[in-house]
Amino acid sequence: QVQLTESGGGPVQSGGSLRLSCEVSGFTHTTYCMAWFRAFPGKAREGVASIDNDGYTTYQGFAKGRFTISQDKPKNTLYLQMNNLKVEDIAMYFCAAGPGACPAAYNEGFYWDDSLLNYWGEGTLVTISS
Repeated sequence: QVQLTESGGGPVQSGGSLRLSCEVSGFTHTTYCMAWFRAFPGKAREGVASIDNDGYTTYQGFAKGRFTISQDKPKNTLYLQMNNLKVEDIAMYFCAAGPGACPAAYNEGFYWDDSLLNYWGEGTLVTISS
């Protein structure tokens, strides 16, 4: 059974930093795509960053230069380092994983279809205090 568990969310001051973690268990695919999405209240999830088994990363425009996705394979953990956080970054952040290559559309300026990833965590909430 595949499980993804996010942690690291919480309140942070505007301009501050947070590192989100996603522990992955039961996921044995050697070719895969993992990603971070976020959702604003009442809105659908939107893509933030992706990484594949080779370490190739992509970002949406708002995340470029501020957010960094990474993975620690021995620890089966996915990370999202977020710097210079803004009020507009307040959201629930989700990690996701799926077998195979990352979709070609998981790139800046494109719509990231979240139905293309099979496994999801429950999310971790990031809030900003100005």
